[in-house]
Amino acid sequence: MDDFYTEEQRMIRDAARDFATEQLAPKAGQWDRDGRLPDEVVSQMGELGFLGMVVPEDQGGSYTDYTAYALAIEEIAVGCASTAALMSIHNSVGCGPILTYGSDEQKATWLAALAQGTAIGAFCLTEPQAGSEAHNLRTRAVLKDGQWVINGSKQFVSNSSRAAMAIVFAVTDPELGKKGLSAFVVPTSTPGFIVGHPEKKMGIKASDTCPVLLEDCTVPESAMLGRRGDGLKIALSGLEGGRIGIAAQALGIARAAFEAAVKYANERQQFGQAIIGHQSMANMLANMQVEINAARHLVHHAARLRTLGKPCLSEASQAKLYASEMAERVCSSAIQIHGGYGYLNDYPVERHYRDARITQIYEGTSEVQRIVIARQLVS
Repeated sequence: MDDFYTEEQRMIRDAARDFATEQLAPKAGQWDRDGRLPDEVVSQMGELGFLGMVVPEDQGGSYTDYTAYALAIEEIAVGCASTAALMSIHNSVGCGPILTYGSDEQKATWLAALAQGTAIGAFCLTEPQAGSEAHNLRTRAVLKDGQWVINGSKQFVSNSSRAAMAIVFAVTDPELGKKGLSAFVVPTSTPGFIVGHPEKKMGIKASDTCPVLLEDCTVPESAMLGRRGDGLKIALSGLEGGRIGIAAQALGIARAAFEAAVKYANERQQFGQAIIGHQSMANMLANMQVEINAARHLVHHAARLRTLGKPCLSEASQAKLYASEMAERVCSSAIQIHGGYGYLNDYPVERHYRDARITQIYEGTSEVQRIVIARQLVS
């Protein structure tokens, strides 16, 4: 496979693999039980350039291309899915909107800090009644005396308890419908920006996810991201890169489960031989490897298109759809290969299975991905 990648891509992949193997994998189980990633791990990610992979070097980032980005997320996810979630979300919807739509002042204030990991970003779009229907928001922003006053509530905000900055979406002009949504860059230290208790989740437990309440949260006019009414466009702009990132995360989770299953199948003895010698086990492992490799080709095809600046919404959705559903199948098979031990949290495949499930939900559910793909087929 190395012949498919440039020397720079291989170097980034190998650096991510070394970091994941040495710093993440040995501790991922404990972080899952603790429900939080240590601050020093996030700082190390920033120092290694993994938190600014969509930002050009001349703006403080470490961008090379989206294939390298996908390779890095895959390797990080092999070590710890929660760390990969933070990395993907921070890059795609933390750094990305500031890079694309930020004013000179917003970029100077936030972009280098985000790219280097000294500040973490959050994305406040989803509300209790509005997920994929991004234009159906109830959060309101009203202009008073040269300041925007924001009131509302947000749900499922990743990175929220450690974020220094959040991109908040609010309706500024209700009478304009979809064109009445705007976005704001809000420091999380702003009075009225209230982070709730972390959600108790099935998986990626070390990645913090909290509700956010906005109570007369007041920011200057200059806090608006892009132009008034650009909110929906900004919300949708990160879909391609975000879905490539989650697809790569799903791929890494599946690979971690697969590698654990291969190791166990070579060690576990039943009926006088290692269980990998039994045809049913061998077939299961063969199918897992085929699915992982197929998903990787879909992910990297979308990544190459993204790097070239070509539209790839359908390709990113295909990669995300297939990789996320593949990850659940592969992780389930890994548990089956482990037998009863796979059902215990003493073995990592139980965690991989729990972590994989969310990849079919966030950054657009599997159902939404199918809608997006089908729409591209309408002539």
